[in-house]
Amino acid sequence: MKTKFSKTLALTCGDPAGVGPEILAAWLAAHPGEARDVAVLGPARWLDTLASDAEKIAAGPPEFLAKPGSPTLDGARVSLAAMERAAEGCSRGEFAGVVTGPVSKSWLAQAGFAFPGQTEFFAARWGGEPTMAFCGGRLRVVLLTWHVPLREVFSHLTGEKFARAVLAASDLARTEDIAAPRIGVCGLNPHAGEDGLLGDEERRIIDPILDGLRPQFPGLSRCEPGDTLFARALRGEFDVIIALYHDQGLAPLKAVEFDESVNVTLGLPHVRTSPDHGTAFGLAGQGRASARSYANAVNVARRLLRARTGR
Repeated sequence: MKTKFSKTLALTCGDPAGVGPEILAAWLAAHPGEARDVAVLGPARWLDTLASDAEKIAAGPPEFLAKPGSPTLDGARVSLAAMERAAEGCSRGEFAGVVTGPVSKSWLAQAGFAFPGQTEFFAARWGGEPTMAFCGGRLRVVLLTWHVPLREVFSHLTGEKFARAVLAASDLARTEDIAAPRIGVCGLNPHAGEDGLLGDEERRIIDPILDGLRPQFPGLSRCEPGDTLFARALRGEFDVIIALYHDQGLAPLKAVEFDESVNVTLGLPHVRTSPDHGTAFGLAGQGRASARSYANAVNVARRLLRARTGR
């Protein structure tokens, strides 16, 4: 077992029928010098195909073999076994953090997975209050809510949720050496409510909360129209954007940086990142999946670790 100061990153395969195994393998092939600092978790028969000096830890039944593009319950169980092993390893100091491969939420649910996604899984295993965020390219985005139906977003417009998101946005920027981050907050309604003509949640609920947080975070905006805020960030006006719900943040992010952006779970005792794309079952096994987001996920995990430990 590694010490509690381990620098080893656990790399999970994700759903073995998706693109996760091939982009992980591509990263290993392109970065042989980093093999000593990672442990790869996945099906034993797949691990045997990897020409890498990385530590290999089998997850799932020894004889399991996935068919690319054809997800199964057994494959979902393998992805969960890899997640469990990674979480356990971090808790006991064997690993410094985790880079997770993409999983299928629907197949995991059929296998008995009780969480909306990997973010909530690792929060349950490690403790802490998670915040979903994205970085790795030109945009940094923090979500106030993520795996929440749109009709329920209104009930999450609380001071506690905004305080957590703003702190996460500030911390994310500071890990990238931005000492005084400028944080732009998307409004809920079109044109951020247009002074109450198109909805009053901004002036009645959200802006008063933000005004109360601004003494601690001087670079925090009031509600800004979401349809222009991302373009303003790309022009350099803001360092981080807070989006109020999943698609408000991820639709523009993925349109601009689909192959570069990285999913980061903030607020937990251990580092967890992931490529910002799904299993892509329709692309799996064809050798066409880009590994750029995965490479960025490893790089971002390393940066977060250095920011936490100073090493």
